[in-house]
Amino acid sequence: MSFPVLRLLPGQVRSLVTSSKKPRDESLHRHHEAYGYFLPIQTRWQDNDQYGHVNNAVYYSYFDTIINHYLVRYCGLKTSLLMSPMVGFMVTNQCTYHTPVGFPQIPLAALAVEKVGRSSVGYRFALFPPKCTEEGSSVEHRDLGDGFFLDHAKLAQFDALACTTGSAVHVFVNPATNKPVELPDDFRKGLLKVMNHAAV
Repeated sequence: MSFPVLRLLPGQVRSLVTSSKKPRDESLHRHHEAYGYFLPIQTRWQDNDQYGHVNNAVYYSYFDTIINHYLVRYCGLKTSLLMSPMVGFMVTNQCTYHTPVGFPQIPLAALAVEKVGRSSVGYRFALFPPKCTEEGSSVEHRDLGDGFFLDHAKLAQFDALACTTGSAVHVFVNPATNKPVELPDDFRKGLLKVMNHAAV
């Protein structure tokens, strides 16, 4: 059995989409308004591949960063196994690539929560490239530490259409038993702050 191979060249990004969702639904996820939380991501020299743009596998690390940044900063997730009553296992994720980004750009990662279950959380995420201006985007240290929320003035420094979109699901488990645990109320409350109500 043979499989199609797509060679990605700068400016000619393509993707194989296996989702059954309508194209119109996917296009809605390419806009700022679909998300509640934003975090600038500093690309690194090593992120680029031989074609001069960020390698497709690296995008997953960007999205893992914004998810866990939000969980630690705003939901109280403990990152030490000795202190944490639960850890998140990523059970599924996917990305759709629309246009490339590359080092040294500072794109903007975006996060929304689509579903909160008893022990699981479904996320929607995107990456917005900086607008092409002589000055570039103005990212302060505080932006990298705290991120910012929808309607922040700095959103105007980034393209209105995302270059990458995707989704993921975490299942939270007891680190000693690996059995699913119920999400604490405070943790759940933090998630609901960035709930994408259009997905409910």
